[in-house]
Amino acid sequence: MRENVKKMNLEYVNNSALKAMKALPKEIALQFATDLQRVQEGKSPLSDFKHLKDIGQGGVIELIENGSPAYRAVYCAKYEDTVFVLHAFTKTTNGVDRAAMKTVEERYKAMMAEVNARKKQKKK
Repeated sequence: MRENVKKMNLEYVNNSALKAMKALPKEIALQFATDLQRVQEGKSPLSDFKHLKDIGQGGVIELIENGSPAYRAVYCAKYEDTVFVLHAFTKTTNGVDRAAMKTVEERYKAMMAEVNARKKQKKK
C-alpha cells in the first residue's frame, strides 16, 4: 500500500469540460468522479479505460462506461502532478466519435500550452 504518495491535483482544462461532466447523468458523473479521484491517488480507475494513442504522447486516457447510450470522460495525468480533465460526453455512434475526439485534441493543445507556460514561470 502506498501511504506516502502525494495526491495529484484535479483541474478541468476549461469551463466547457466542467459543464460537459456536469451534464452527464448523475450516476455516471459520480462514477467518473470516483475514477478521477483514484487516479489522483495513484490508483487505476474502476471503469474500463484505454489510452488514446493518436492524441498527445501516450498520456491521454479515456474512461469508458458502455451501455445505451455509452459515456466517456477523457483526462491526462502526465504533467504538473495534475489530472487534467479534457472532455466528457455521451457517445452516440458506433466506432470513433470524431467530433468528440476533435474537441479532445483542441483541449489537449490548450492544456499543453498551459503546462508549458507554467514550466516557463517556474524557471523565472
